Amino acid sequence: MGRVRFSGRGRDRVRSIREWWLHVGLLCIPLLAVYLHIPPPQLSPVLNTWHSSGHFFTFRGNNIFYKESVGVVGSSDVLLLLHGFPTSSYDWYKIWDSLTQRFNRVIALDFLGFGFSDKPRLHRYSIFEQASVVEALVAHLGLSEQRINILSHDYGDTVALELLYRNDHNRSGHITINSLCLSNGGIFPETHYPRFVQKVLKDSGFISPVLTRLINFQLFSRGIRDVFGPYTQPTEAEFWDMWTGIRFNDGNLVIDSILQYINQRLKHRERWVGALTSTSTPCEYTHHSYCGTKCWSCYKNEVCEYLKTRPWRSTVSVLDEHVSHYPQLEDPTGFFNAYLSFINSF
Repeated sequence: MGRVRFSGRGRDRVRSIREWWLHVGLLCIPLLAVYLHIPPPQLSPVLNTWHSSGHFFTFRGNNIFYKESVGVVGSSDVLLLLHGFPTSSYDWYKIWDSLTQRFNRVIALDFLGFGFSDKPRLHRYSIFEQASVVEALVAHLGLSEQRINILSHDYGDTVALELLYRNDHNRSGHITINSLCLSNGGIFPETHYPRFVQKVLKDSGFISPVLTRLINFQLFSRGIRDVFGPYTQPTEAEFWDMWTGIRFNDGNLVIDSILQYINQRLKHRERWVGALTSTSTPCEYTHHSYCGTKCWSCYKNEVCEYLKTRPWRSTVSVLDEHVSHYPQLEDPTGFFNAYLSFINSF
């Protein structure tokens, strides 16, 4: 059968039809995105309890959520918890009570753009600003003269390294860090492999705001379950609590802006890895063992880099083989014991 040949006018007509459908498609995408932007889910009872037991302070016109508990009497030790992306301070709930039995004060916050804190749109989120949020919280609580122990995870690791840099360079308003424990943070850009959706959201320019509206619970839960071990998967209710924290104050609409931290890690590697290299502050790196095909970073490479960076006073805890990216949720007892061993070692 011979090919159908179009005259010049016929080809123009076919081209016009294709362009028309392209315009229709481009018009439908934002309309679909608006349609899918359904109201956020209600807080579960446990999440509502976490929210109601917390407080807020104001940072540059934005409300920042934090939770504080007074624990052991007779101790002056203060612990500050820095959560990861894309979740919130609620990540620490499984080890919260245990921590209050060791420290006099345990403090956790939701970074700007996360959890119950404000999530301003058209905002240039940065690790530097988040570090300033932490410093402002410490000052707000009257702890500026107190030596602070920091336990961080993921995104919080990079914020902690900026705080470490400011501490070691005696920057005005800096936190005096007593110890630092990093966990699963992708702190070495060369060993960190962002997920495909993260790359798309952070690098797609004007398309990203449309894509963030298309993210729903099904897509979120399917993606985040891959960073948990096969035998330590959250329950459906726990997935919903994570998603609810993201959707609170329309946080899903600022994910693309927050994800610029990945590019910031690369740009400021010398500053943040350099802080880890030169500091005399006691540090530990806690990492998972399980490394599936969709793992965010390879723990072997990350641990090797850490040991090369800190050949002296290097403390590394590698957790059980079933534990993956969220050790404080997947193996709270093992994670707490590993941290306790570190904090009692100096």
